[in-house]
Amino acid sequence: MNISESAPKVGRSPARIVVVDDEEDMRASISQWLSLSGFEPEAYASAEEALAVIGSDFAGIVVTDIRMPGMDGMAFLKRLMGLDATVPVIMITGHGDVPMAVEAMRLGAYDFLEKPFDPERMTELARSALKARGLALENRALRHELADGGTLMRRLVGNSPEMVRLREDILDYGQADGHVLIDGETGTGKTLVAHALHAVGPRAGKRFVTVSCDGMEDAQLAARLFGPVETGGLPLVEEARGGTLCLEDVEALSPVLQGKLLSFINDQPNPPATRIVAVCNAHTAGNTLQDVLRPDLYFRLAAMQLTLPPLRTRGEDILALFKSYAEDYADEYGCPAPELSAQDAAYLLQAPWPGNIRQLISIAEQSVLQNRRGSGSVVSLVMAENEASGGAMTTEGKPLKDYVEAFERTLIDNTMRRHKGSIVAVMEELCLPRRTLNEKMAKYGLSRAEYV
Repeated sequence: MNISESAPKVGRSPARIVVVDDEEDMRASISQWLSLSGFEPEAYASAEEALAVIGSDFAGIVVTDIRMPGMDGMAFLKRLMGLDATVPVIMITGHGDVPMAVEAMRLGAYDFLEKPFDPERMTELARSALKARGLALENRALRHELADGGTLMRRLVGNSPEMVRLREDILDYGQADGHVLIDGETGTGKTLVAHALHAVGPRAGKRFVTVSCDGMEDAQLAARLFGPVETGGLPLVEEARGGTLCLEDVEALSPVLQGKLLSFINDQPNPPATRIVAVCNAHTAGNTLQDVLRPDLYFRLAAMQLTLPPLRTRGEDILALFKSYAEDYADEYGCPAPELSAQDAAYLLQAPWPGNIRQLISIAEQSVLQNRRGSGSVVSLVMAENEASGGAMTTEGKPLKDYVEAFERTLIDNTMRRHKGSIVAVMEELCLPRRTLNEKMAKYGLSRAEYV
């Protein structure tokens, strides 16, 4: 399955939380609370038992006590970090073990909880850690899947002027060495664009290192970025030397860390040994980039800037993307892709899409599942999403001709699909002469070969 404009999904199975504690009551208590919070914990009495089920592709997090017989929490942490340093590990500690827990964080632990701890804090940490784990696995999957820039660029689907310009800018900026700031609403594909910038340029064969600036304490993030690294590895700015360091959620950097990043950028040679690609979501909270980044850092990062267009402004790209996603999901689920009616197309074009590409992917998957059951409609799915998000249908700059053309394209596409590319059958059903049908197919980029 090749989903365009979205990082690959970690998986459909529920997120895993491995709970390790030699005390049965504590193990049961933690597991019960996590279950009530919507997670599916797996409880183990020892680190040795847990290690038997944790691999490098483990799509979850670990919650472990520090004081345990046999392999204790610190030794367990070191084994996990050696297996995969991106696995979030939350340490449970007694009051007297707080210095040990702090040391564990220096070794790579995600965070620690001191007994007796607030269960709500446990839930909050688990959610944050699972988000971080998902991002790490998505980025890893992208690196494995996207071996060359050509493949990656083909995932940036769309013929709207905004997307044509975006692809051109990526190709231009990818050849340069300057730092880049990527802005755009959530779900517009910023991480994919960051990978594309790296993949189409001369650094493509070098390291592409990603870190989220959100969800970590300043000291932990500073150590990961700039060192010293207690586990003996390199700080990320050095690990990415010769390649690209992608800073997700750069707006979350504290003023102190923004200053450290600026100093690192200023101290680099020209061209820089480590290229910084900063991904920003500042405007989602009503701020501008200048509101959340100190001016000198902003201007160093934004020498080259890419602002990704929201889905609602991309016109017929919406229909092309929906079709691509729906066909991919239909292949995955082994059922036909739904055919869009003119009403479906109109709703897709008018929807506000606050979640952008990610939201469209969700609608496409749900529509395939509905179609497999023989119930529901795309319109109902879009309406439900609008009600859930409190959004209204958008009226952003779409003249009547856009809806008419979308209707024509959808109608011809569905009819060609139904008749398996039979031009004569399509002409008869739509009451169109051959010349008119050919002209419209050429106008909308439809080829008979796609349907035969």
